[in-house]
Amino acid sequence: MYKTFSAMILAAGFGKRMHHLTQVIPKPLIQVGNVSLLKNNIDFLFKIGCTKIVINTHYKHNHIYSFIKQYYNSPNILISYEKNILDTAGGVKNAISLFDDKNIMVINSDIFLKPDNAKDVVNLINDFDIKDECRLLLVEKEIAHGIVNNVGDFSLKNEKITRWKTNDKILYYSGLQIITLDILNNFDSKKFSFNDVWDFQIAKNSLYGNLMSSHLYHVGDINGLQEVLNSNT
Repeated sequence: MYKTFSAMILAAGFGKRMHHLTQVIPKPLIQVGNVSLLKNNIDFLFKIGCTKIVINTHYKHNHIYSFIKQYYNSPNILISYEKNILDTAGGVKNAISLFDDKNIMVINSDIFLKPDNAKDVVNLINDFDIKDECRLLLVEKEIAHGIVNNVGDFSLKNEKITRWKTNDKILYYSGLQIITLDILNNFDSKKFSFNDVWDFQIAKNSLYGNLMSSHLYHVGDINGLQEVLNSNT
């Protein structure tokens, strides 16, 4: 039995690294085989117990609105349009009033989730406690596809996260986390990044993490898109 939860999909970015593919449509609507990144995320979340999804939009937002109306037309999917882009954490803070829950999953729209990922994501949900405030899902370099970086994002020890340092095992942020919305009230700015939130949590020894066992596919650019397409053949 899955725990029920709410989620926010971050879909407001410009997708500039996708070159010509985002001249006509926003990045979340790029097709991977026969499904868009956004539909893949929505269907995955609902399948593992999500009851409400909020999607923030900015660039070519009308395309996403039309897509949701065509394929879902559901009261359980809401759009949070940003006239001025608010960055990752600012976008979530701007949408707080749309949530009934205090704790939500936040997911980047440029990851392509597969059935194998369900166990890792469900474990993240089950392991989260409100006292954690923020729990990230991390992935080892060896099983992170579409991320080419010899510098890690974070280090993990006994479920506590710190910033990566030279010679630490290379771990990347997967694009999924669970947060208590109240932590966003520590910031007065309307526009701010989750990096600011994570550093704030690290400073008080209160950033937690889980490690993935399944492969992650990040579609951050053309090469990432090709990797996930190759994996589906």
